[in-house]
Amino acid sequence: MSFDAPVRIAAIQTVSGPDVAENLATAGDLVAEAAQAGAQVVALPEYFPLISSDEDDKVRLRERDGNGPIQQFLQEAAKRHGVWLIGGTTPLVADAGDKVRNATLVFNPAGERVARYDKIHLFGFDNGAERYDEAETIEPGEAIVCFDAPCGRVGLSVCYDLRFPEMFRAMGVVDLIVLPAAFTYTTGLAHWEVLLRARAIENQCYVMAPAQGGRHPSGRRTYGDTLIIDPWGEVLARRAEGPGVVVAEMDPARIRDVRTRLPALSHRRLP
Repeated sequence: MSFDAPVRIAAIQTVSGPDVAENLATAGDLVAEAAQAGAQVVALPEYFPLISSDEDDKVRLRERDGNGPIQQFLQEAAKRHGVWLIGGTTPLVADAGDKVRNATLVFNPAGERVARYDKIHLFGFDNGAERYDEAETIEPGEAIVCFDAPCGRVGLSVCYDLRFPEMFRAMGVVDLIVLPAAFTYTTGLAHWEVLLRARAIENQCYVMAPAQGGRHPSGRRTYGDTLIIDPWGEVLARRAEGPGVVVAEMDPARIRDVRTRLPALSHRRLP
């Protein structure tokens, strides 16, 4: 599906804590703000319903596919505000009883779910001072997922997926890559922007990366710097830290211009 006119998109940044109801209320207010700014496609960050000091909290919170308060919130918010809502990530039941699927769910303005992507690559990091191992509580997904929206073809990814360019090549030609994230401050400071701009440049598409950004009640610090980037790798809009909305326009003429002047996608020779 192609698109013929500019479409406004919005990335939401949050600093989620352990209170799910409070997190959902904050997200709801920010979705409303994005809609009021004219956004047709709105994306929430990874873990928007919950970030706590106990990683097992998300396992206890997990929902069955198609049923649960987080999914209901996303459905109702999309319908209430008349937007395509890309719901960050929601913890869904996994095959393993002690784990979750970290799933991105997409709802259209009618409140219908049109896509589900389960995070494929699970973050692991240990520098002696910080340690993360998502595989302890998350079961990886297997499938690449894209869907069609008013802004054209959209490819879904989450956080650590950013480091695996072959995944984005496997999406085929897309107009927008969305990457909800909760990057650590350490890795974000070093690599966040450069990797996001690289994905935009090499795939000649827009990239929207809604992030967790700030100091969380658990003590964790996420990097933030929510970004929207154009197909030439130029940053169109950003927010460093704190809750808020980042808005920019996707212009199909910009995509055509970049791909015409430098037809790299058609020059590929390797699978």
